[in-house]
Amino acid sequence: MSLRHALLGLLTVNPGTGYELTQRFDRSLSNAWHASHSQIYPELARLDEAGFAEVVSEGARGSRTWAVTDAGREELRRWLTESEPNRSVRNEGAVRLFLLTLLDPADRRPVLERERAHIEEEHRQLRALAAELDALPEPAAFRPVIDLALRLGPVMAEWMTEQLEDG
Repeated sequence: MSLRHALLGLLTVNPGTGYELTQRFDRSLSNAWHASHSQIYPELARLDEAGFAEVVSEGARGSRTWAVTDAGREELRRWLTESEPNRSVRNEGAVRLFLLTLLDPADRRPVLERERAHIEEEHRQLRALAAELDALPEPAAFRPVIDLALRLGPVMAEWMTEQLEDG
């Protein structure tokens, strides 16, 4: 995934400061990608240099609000429609699940229980986020992706429960 394109997408939905973008990133894209302040701020400067984003206002203590430009919208459209995604992204959780069968059942059980608890907590947070989005006066752009995550969570939890019962 491209941090550049993730930020362009977030800016397309709504302009924001670097801090606000970091918060939005954590709330919306953190399951797919992690980005810290130290990555986001330099990328915003690069987006500005490329003409894809611009500062639309400056606030207290030097905070700057960024917005996507027409060129940035076109770049996001091009990336989404003309390029193939990098499907070789690392997923440590998936590798752990793949290798889990190498453990003795006594060692495997706490790992599965921990992962199932994580998925259940994540599902609870997603339901809360969905309720927040549903309360907005206008439909949220990323709401369908929340629905997808809400469908996947129970499937993963059910699989882990089956593994616990079998092992």
